[in-house]
Amino acid sequence: MKALCWQGKKDIRCEEVPDPIIEDPRDAIIKVTSTCICGSDLHLMNGFVPSMCLGDVLGHEPMGEVVEVGPDAKARGLSVGDRVVVPFQMVCGECEQCLKGNFSVCQRTNRNADLAKAFFGDTTAGLFGYSHITGGYAGGQAEYMRVPFAATTVIKVPQVGPDERYLFLSDILPTGWQAAVQAEIEPEDTVAIWGCGPVAQFAILAARLLGARRVIAIDDVPERLEMARQQGAEILDRSQVNVIQALKDMTDGHGPEKCIDAVGIEAHGPTKVLELIDRVQTALKLETERPIALREAIVACKAAGTVSVPGVYGGLANSIPLGALMNKGLTLRTGQTHVKRYADDLLRRIDEGEIDPTFVITHTAPLGRGPEMYQRFRDKQDGCIKVVLKP
Repeated sequence: MKALCWQGKKDIRCEEVPDPIIEDPRDAIIKVTSTCICGSDLHLMNGFVPSMCLGDVLGHEPMGEVVEVGPDAKARGLSVGDRVVVPFQMVCGECEQCLKGNFSVCQRTNRNADLAKAFFGDTTAGLFGYSHITGGYAGGQAEYMRVPFAATTVIKVPQVGPDERYLFLSDILPTGWQAAVQAEIEPEDTVAIWGCGPVAQFAILAARLLGARRVIAIDDVPERLEMARQQGAEILDRSQVNVIQALKDMTDGHGPEKCIDAVGIEAHGPTKVLELIDRVQTALKLETERPIALREAIVACKAAGTVSVPGVYGGLANSIPLGALMNKGLTLRTGQTHVKRYADDLLRRIDEGEIDPTFVITHTAPLGRGPEMYQRFRDKQDGCIKVVLKP
């Protein structure tokens, strides 16, 4: 089958790889009908996430049709012909964390749990197409994929309707939703969101549906800012203003009550000097990321406010303003998304017409053009905000 494979930093190729097979009674094989390129995939492409191996199959936002089912998965209610979305994380549904709804830190699905513990201090769930720290599982930018723990992992969706209606349940819709939920938005809150990429667009949508009085979106890409404006957000072009001062001016001098960092590991600096310092430190292995948006969010946030972080971080970051975080009494909420915690509610909102996630899609292409679309998405060419690939 064809799949998009990581062959080194900035080297993504569409290659022939072996078809997946059932390896465990809990497995299922999915024929992928739609898949996506996520901003998190760019971190892999750009070499920011360790433990990638040559030939690793990428992708963690797929959906498709079940074509083969292991006996245990079948006994748990999964059948050939089911139409399913595959969340980016595998869940067992039975461990301590799953029983608490903390699905992104499932204790059983990461087959490289010892490696994760060495990096993070405890294990995360197994993730599709996202490095060997998270299990080294083949991803969904492929014609077929194996889904371990299938019956407890996948989300069944209606047989009718375009894939695009349900596809983003795999990651970015619940990720944007969790970003807003864990900010604990109240009716009088102003919510500032760093970044206007796909996750941020869904965080804007969620913040508005959850009752925020104002939403302010921050970016420097005109197409992304315009998409945010069309959703009802006030926008700040970070290339034209001092973001922290502008937010103070817009909020009676105190800053927004809730701040969301939807940028993460590869943020660009408010000044060339600060960004240069981060780039030098990452090159010298003194830090592994550029936490520019997170620094701004902490400093900008109103005292006793909340900073929510859906943006991906992978290692070590310097110059975090811990004094501001502690002395202002801020709450910091983080984490990979617990997709299945929100899946039923979001599926209902989609089917009832409250949410139409398709507005973020700007490009659709065959799987074979995946390497080209990675480049276009990374370089923000041709107004590219979200890419859907069709195997």
